[in-house]
Formats: sequence, structure tokens, C-alpha cells
Amino acid sequence: MRYIVGLVLWWLVPFWGKSQIRIEVIQHAPFKTGNQRLFFASDFNNWQPGDLNFEFKRQEDGIYFLNLPDTLRHFKYKITQGSWGLAEGDSHGNSRPDRTYEQSAEANPKLIQIKIDGWESHSTYRFVVTEIPPNTPKDATLYITGNFNKWDPGDEYHRLRPQVDGTYRVTIVSDLERIEYKFTRGDWNTVEGRENGKTLPNRLLYREEITNNDNIEVKIISWEDLSGTFRSISVYDLLLLFSAFQSLLLIIAITSMQDYNRQANRWLVVALGFSALIVFIRVVSAYKEVAQNYTKLLLVPDFVLFLYAPLFYFYIQKLLFKTSKLPAKWWGHFVLPGVQLMLYLPYFFMEEKSLQLKIVNREADLVWLFWSMGSIAWIVNVYYWVSCRRVIRSYRVLYTTQSSYEQNLQYLSTVLVLQAVCLALWLFSGLIFCIGYFFGIDTGFIVLKSIDTIWLAFSTIPYFLGYFAIHQPEIFKLPNQPIPFLNPTESPSVVIQDAMAPLIEKEPELLDNLNSYKEKIEGFMNKQKPYTNAGLTLNELASKLKMSPHLLSKVINEGYDKNFFDFINEYRIEEFKQRFEDPRNKQYTMLAIAFEVGFNSKTAFNRAFKKMTQQTPREYFFESRVED
Repeated sequence: MRYIVGLVLWWLVPFWGKSQIRIEVIQHAPFKTGNQRLFFASDFNNWQPGDLNFEFKRQEDGIYFLNLPDTLRHFKYKITQGSWGLAEGDSHGNSRPDRTYEQSAEANPKLIQIKIDGWESHSTYRFVVTEIPPNTPKDATLYITGNFNKWDPGDEYHRLRPQVDGTYRVTIVSDLERIEYKFTRGDWNTVEGRENGKTLPNRLLYREEITNNDNIEVKIISWEDLSGTFRSISVYDLLLLFSAFQSLLLIIAITSMQDYNRQANRWLVVALGFSALIVFIRVVSAYKEVAQNYTKLLLVPDFVLFLYAPLFYFYIQKLLFKTSKLPAKWWGHFVLPGVQLMLYLPYFFMEEKSLQLKIVNREADLVWLFWSMGSIAWIVNVYYWVSCRRVIRSYRVLYTTQSSYEQNLQYLSTVLVLQAVCLALWLFSGLIFCIGYFFGIDTGFIVLKSIDTIWLAFSTIPYFLGYFAIHQPEIFKLPNQPIPFLNPTESPSVVIQDAMAPLIEKEPELLDNLNSYKEKIEGFMNKQKPYTNAGLTLNELASKLKMSPHLLSKVINEGYDKNFFDFINEYRIEEFKQRFEDPRNKQYTMLAIAFEVGFNSKTAFNRAFKKMTQQTPREYFFESRVED
């Protein structure tokens, strides 16, 4: 109310004629900035330090004056250079008490002449903009904004002054230890951007690191509104968008498949769809038009922190072990995503402009929310990564006891490697961020590039998952009986025992009949040659031998000291040797014969041959023969 009264009085000054109070600054200490403007801050204008309605005028003789209506009987005031960082002080740079006007006590209440002995001592920074974008409008007015002026993008007091040498200069005064700032052309629609026109992180300045406050040179690379944001999509964004589009194509292809493991494919479709959506939002929300109008979209990609890992974990379980039901308390895997949603809800209900200011100011509540969620999520994702690795390792052990062909798990291993890269970069980004935040080092650029690399690595995962789901749908065909979900704390041997439990039957004493069982098995193998079937499993062979799978497995393990996988492959190697040395097969290549005897890939054949003979096929058949 007092400010409104003051304004009314100010506008009535012309009608008072000579009935006014004249405040003159007849002497002042040297200005700290090049603006050379003085302002009147008082209790009747809410102590605004740069109120244009109360700016002093300068006479030719250098005296600054300001007229106030004489209806003002009592008020307190100070002189400033436009901000409280440049308020008058004593000759030593210390703060001075407020000046007081008391009409009845003044020798001449119509004329107050004052001297300014000095200015309060604050850190002063002079910025020199040495380069601006070529497409900057000729009549553009440039401003600096930051946490020192409450992020006012068009603060007249912080307007850059063009110089004869083509540079732009501006001075700010602030005692902040950490200064965050950006350059604008007057509003947030015209803020500076990165090379591709996307949002530029806040520039940082740490007081203790600055050795020359008088010449801080900066370059403005681009303006967000003049960079043709959507017309100049970067290669990086194209790669991410292509990954999202590829995921959608894979979803269509996978849902049309009628063959194996449809339950696993359902989880894969959910994981691919979620990844595609998150990657797409990540790319689009980084552009100015979207970020300003739909600021809350910037929060959505964070939900990948807790959701992707359990989706991938369930997919691995369904793919490898064909479990028919979800594990007990499966909902526990989605508690943390629910907690994250609850913590983010207040920001989703917040007004867009308020959220924008929080993000720009990097307010403490938002910083700590992101940091805590990221830290917890990293630990959770490491846990799921270890769990998935144990599942795959257990499966590798398990299929050697029940199948005779080599399963292609390499693509799953590749996915784990990519995930490990993401986790390593994630940890690196977190550490660099903490170092910068707590030790006052500008690490924003490194953190930004690291996060971009994480998203790029993450976007390549769907290629591996989708490609093998389509091109190799039959590679996982372990027993038809469902196998319980793996407890990450259990060892592979425990998992194998649990998997074999449904197959165990009451059998006669094995030692008494071991030789007879071996004769039966060897006779059948030599006569029927079932190993030439590339997809031979323990169950299939047991059925042909009219034995239980459990009994057959025990005979092979104890009678031959081998697992089922090596037992069958040994027959295949011997069969391969005979056929390769048969003159009638000279027209066939090694690989052709390897496929004929039951191997399902060149890699599987070479690995099995080396394991059985300690030599590669070429060494065994050619180099050793030449030496002989």
C-alpha cells in the first residue's frame, strides 16, 4: 500500500510546482559499473533498488537529482546503482545505516544534498561477450540473467552494452559462491542454446576460481528460437529416434509370430514398447518448444530408472525357463516405481511456469530428488544386472544336462555388456556431478555428455533383443515342464536340482545295473545314431530308450563321467571323423559334414572338436598329417 501511495505521489509531482523535495547527490565514489545510474530505494517504494520510477537524473555539472512531493513527512532511504549488490556504503566498503528524512528536523526540507563516500564491497564480475551467433538480429538487445537477479531474462540493469570493438559487456555484482547464468534477448523464448539449438545447461561461475573478475570472456553459440529446432535434428537424436521406430517395428513383427515362447515375447513386447516410448520422450522433450509448453515431460524419462530392469528380468526368466506363472510377491518388483511416482506427483501437479523456474534454478528439493532417485536406482539396477547374469549362467549349466546342441546366448551376453556400460557411465556421471556440486567445479558439460552416451548405449539394446527374437525363435527349447524362478541368492547347482525335481522317479539301484544300461545306450547310439538330430534332448533320447530322463542322466554322469551335452557331442565328433575321411564325402566341406552329424553351428562344431581332441579340425586333419 505504501508503494502505491508513493507512486501516486510521484505522478502528482508535476502539479505541485515548487512544492517538492529535491534530493541531490553532489558527490559520489567512483561507479563500480559502466551504467553510471543512480536509484532511490525507500520504505515507500518497497525498497526496490532499481525502480525506474525513482531513478535520478544527471545534470551537466555531474550532479544527480530526484524530485519527491513535499507531502512526504518522514521516510527512510538509500542510494543504489540499481541493485542491492551496489548499494551505498562507507569509505571502507562496509554497509551503512539507512538514511532518514524527517521534515521537521531538516535545516532545508526542500533541498537535501548528500555525499556518497563509497559502495558496499561485493564481488563484481565483468563479462565480455566476444562472439554472438551470425543470425542475431541487428536490433537485438542482449541481457544476462541468473540466480543473482532471480532469473529475470529482461532485467534492464543487466543489459549488455555494445562496444566499438564489436564485443558486448555487462557487470554483475553478487556475493554468491556459485553463480549460474545465461544470456537472452529479453525473454525465455530467446535464450541461448547449444550448437544444435537445444537447451544449454546453465553456465557456472565459482567465485573462488575467478582470478580476473574484470575480463570474463564468453561466446554465445546459438539462440534457441533461431536455430530451426525441429528442422535441424542432430545425428544423435536421429539415432535415438531410429531406435524407437525400430522397436515399434519389432513389436509388430514379434506379435505376429506364432511359434515358441509367446509368454516371453509378451514381456519382450512390453519392454520394447516402454523403451521406445521413453527414448522418444527423451528426444522430443529436449527441444525448446516442447520443454516450454510441456515441461513435465522432462520428468517422464526418469521412470526408466526403476521400471526397465524388472521388465527385462521377467523377460529373461520367461525366455529361458518358460515359467507359466509369476513368482510369489511379484508385485514387490514394482514397489520402487510406485514410490518414485508418488514422489514425482507434486511436480506433475505443479504449474508449468513454476516447474520451469525450479528446473532452471536447480532448486535444492529437485536436485536432491533427482540425485537420491538416481543413486537408489543405480543400486537396484546393479542388483537386477547381477540377477540376470546368474540366471543366464544357471541356464548355461542346465542346458548341458538336458540338450545336445549349443544355445546361442551370446546376444543376451551382449545385452548385459551394454547394460554394464550404462551402469558404469551412470556411476561416472553421478560421481562427476557430486564432485562438481560439492567442490565447486563446473562439470556440467562432462555430465551432459556422459548422460547422452548412456542413452545412446541404452537405445542399442532393442536391436539385439528384437533381432534374435525374430530370427532365432527356436533356440530356447528346454524341457516342457516349467522351471521355478531363480532366486538370485541360490547357486546354479541348486537351480539344476530344482529343475530336475519333477523328473525324479523311483529307480532300481544304479550300481547293480550300470553296465547293462551302458550297453543298452551304446547299442542304440551306434545303431540308430540319434545324435544326428541337431535338436536332440535328454527327454527325447530317454523316451526312445524307454528310460526315465532322470535315470538316463545318472547313467551318463556316473557311467561316462560326462554331462549329456558332451556325451552326445563325442558321438558326433567320432561320426564326423569317419565321414570326413570317407572318400565318398570328398566333395563335402567340413561344415557340411558337421551339420550332417548333428551340429547346429560352425562355432559349436569347432568348440566341441577342440574340446574332444585338443586340436582344431584343420590342425587334426591337415597339419598333424603333414608332420607325420
